[in-house]
Amino acid sequence: MAEPVALADTGGELPAFTAQFASCPRGAQLARRAAVRHMEEWGHPPTSDASCTVALVVSELAANAVRHGRVPGHDFGLRLTRDETAGLVRVEVADAASAKRPPEAPPSSYPEGESGRGLLLVDVLAARWGTTPREPLGKTVWAEVPIEASAS
Repeated sequence: MAEPVALADTGGELPAFTAQFASCPRGAQLARRAAVRHMEEWGHPPTSDASCTVALVVSELAANAVRHGRVPGHDFGLRLTRDETAGLVRVEVADAASAKRPPEAPPSSYPEGESGRGLLLVDVLAARWGTTPREPLGKTVWAEVPIEASAS
């Protein structure tokens, strides 16, 4: 049985969605689908720029958690927090790998590689992003994604 992933508590002030997923490619796919579904509940249809951007950021961070942050027996966690006043959705992906941290800045490029561009996308799409350690183990990689006002 997988150990639960504890995400940082936001204090409940802002609308949030939290879920855990298996640390495998299917789990990353389900996290993206859940993000799109939840963005729609917040008034951002699946074809909106906000939903597509959040989905892409979730996809990249979840893929990194599965590929680089996987620890056998541990799931990864996803938290989305909406702040309409600030015009942001904060995406947090938590995994159990404390020692494996993303670089502080995305790599400049990987012209010949088939991978390695995910953090470049996150850096372009997010207002800011970073990592925070989790206790007793792991890390949370987060990104704040600008969104337009919802239709509701």
